[in-house]
Amino acid sequence: QVQLVESGGGVVQTGGSLRLSCAASGRTISNMPVSWFRQTPEKERTFVALISPSGSGTHYFDSVKGRFTISRDNVMNMVYLQMNALKPDDTAVYYCAAQGGGSFSFMNPQEYDFWGQGTQVTVSS
Repeated sequence: QVQLVESGGGVVQTGGSLRLSCAASGRTISNMPVSWFRQTPEKERTFVALISPSGSGTHYFDSVKGRFTISRDNVMNMVYLQMNALKPDDTAVYYCAAQGGGSFSFMNPQEYDFWGQGTQVTVSS
């Protein structure tokens, strides 16, 4: 079993930056693709970014391309999301999620096996 814990959320002004961290425990996630999702009370949980197990491959939701960067440290069992040029529309609870293996539809939250509890990001205008 994998436990994921997010941290790094907070309140930031428009144009500011935050770095989210996702710490894994219980077993290594070095062989798992990991994604960040976000959710607001008004919307379903939506895909933000994915990183492949090796870290060589990434995918981003269109609205965050060029502003967000996903990375990982497999030695430390960590995944990060660097968020720059933040906008009020980025306000949400951010979750990291790991997928246990096999082919999957990476933008579908139901395809993931392990989730963290989320961290709140609030961008003020």
